[in-house]
Amino acid sequence: MVLINVCGARPNFMKIAPLMRAYQAHPTIRPLLVHTGQHYDERMSRLFFDELQIPRPDINLEVGSGSHAQQTAAIMQRFEPVLIEHKPDAILVVGDVNSTIACALVAGKLGIAVFHVEAGLRSFDRTMPEEINRVLTDAISDLLFV
Repeated sequence: MVLINVCGARPNFMKIAPLMRAYQAHPTIRPLLVHTGQHYDERMSRLFFDELQIPRPDINLEVGSGSHAQQTAAIMQRFEPVLIEHKPDAILVVGDVNSTIACALVAGKLGIAVFHVEAGLRSFDRTMPEEINRVLTDAISDLLFV
């Protein structure tokens, strides 16, 4: 099973670290780690990977910052070719950042299963971009992990 794990912000790496280690015990799971580059600082990222004992990302989309629309669109445009090339069985997204909804949308439209870690959280404040990301990602996802 090819499973693409998506991270866009540093807190995502903390949540995905135990999963990356757990995959090692399951040879049938072939994980790939994709960093969208939504929040990126080379020094800080290197420190996170070392401290959390996770491998460097297999793919970095190097999106950077921008408005919500610009960033989400750029992530979608750069993530789609990754899915087409690697043909994963599923993707795993974390949290509520723009990378989460962008990658979930692309995978969902390509018929690829979406797993959402940190699902179900709600502030019920639709003025928060993260709340919109949470609601939509949960709706698209095939498996929800609290």
